[in-house]
Amino acid sequence: MNLLSSLRYLVALDEHRHFARAAQACHITQPALSNALRALEEEFEVVIVRRGRTFVGFTPEGEQVLESARRMLHEHKVLAQSLRSTANQPTGRLIVGAVPTAVPVAARFAAMLQAKYPEVMPVVLSLSSTELEKRLESLSIDLALGYTERMDQREVQLTAYPQYNEHYFLLRKAGRVHAVELQIGEPIRWKDAAELPLCLLTPEMHNRTIVDASFAAAGCKPRAIIETNSILTMALSVVAGQVCSVMPGALVSAVRGYRELEALPLVTPQCSPPSASWRMRRCVRRGPWRQLSPSHRMALGCAMLRRTRDS
Repeated sequence: MNLLSSLRYLVALDEHRHFARAAQACHITQPALSNALRALEEEFEVVIVRRGRTFVGFTPEGEQVLESARRMLHEHKVLAQSLRSTANQPTGRLIVGAVPTAVPVAARFAAMLQAKYPEVMPVVLSLSSTELEKRLESLSIDLALGYTERMDQREVQLTAYPQYNEHYFLLRKAGRVHAVELQIGEPIRWKDAAELPLCLLTPEMHNRTIVDASFAAAGCKPRAIIETNSILTMALSVVAGQVCSVMPGALVSAVRGYRELEALPLVTPQCSPPSASWRMRRCVRRGPWRQLSPSHRMALGCAMLRRTRDS
C-alpha cells in the first residue's frame, strides 16, 4: 500500500463526498479507490469511512485520520518544494483562494508573483467566504483573499496581511459611449441607488451582506431584480439590459474596457470596509515561518511588501 496515495484518496473523498467523483479527481477507478481506503482501514485497524449505498461520512476515528492526512500531505508538499527550490528561485504550485469580488486583485497578485518567480505556478480559485474558511482550515489552499470581519470570527489560527479597503460604485449604462474606457461619474447616494433596478449577488454571499447593510444605513432597501453568485453575470447584465449593479472598485477596474458603462461612487453613507486581507493558516499549530514552502514564503513576502491600493 502506498500510504501517501491512500491519504490523497481519503482527502479527495472528503472534498467530493462521493466515491465516483473522488476517484475521477484522483484519476483512478472507483474500485481502486475503495480498495485503497479499505487497505488504510486495515493498516490502522479502525473503520474510517461510514458506508451505505453511497458515501455517508467518516467515523470519529476517520476524522482523526483525515486531519492527520491533511497535515502529512501538506508537509510532503513543503518538503518536495524545498528540495526542488533554490534560495531565490522557489518552485511549485501556490493555491490562492479569493472571494468573488476580490478575484481581480488575486489575479493581479498571481500575475505579479509568477512574473517575479517563473517556476511558481499560482492557482487562483473563486470561493465563497464560507468555503474559503473551510479550505484554509483544511490546508487545501495556501493563501486567501477575503473579508477581515469574517476571518476574525474564526477560531483557527490565522495571520492577516491587510491589503486594501473597498469603495463601492453604482455601475450603469452611460448616456453615450466613451472614447477610451468606462468613466467615473458624479457620486450618487445609496438611497437614490435603491430606487433603481439592480443586479446583486445572492443573499448567502458575504458581499451582499455588506451592500444590504449600507442600504439599511441609508434607511432604504435595494430593488434587486436579478441575483447571481457570478461577478461576470453582474457586469454582463448591466451591459445587456436595463439594470444597474453595485460593485467594489476592484470589479469596476476589471470591466473598464466596456466604454458604454459608467461608475458612480456611492456615498451617504461612505462604505469602505477593510474587506480583504491576505491570510494564512499556520501549517502546524504554532508553526514557524520556516515550515512554509519556499513559494509560500515568497508569496507572503510579496503580499507584505506590496499593499494593493484602495479599490
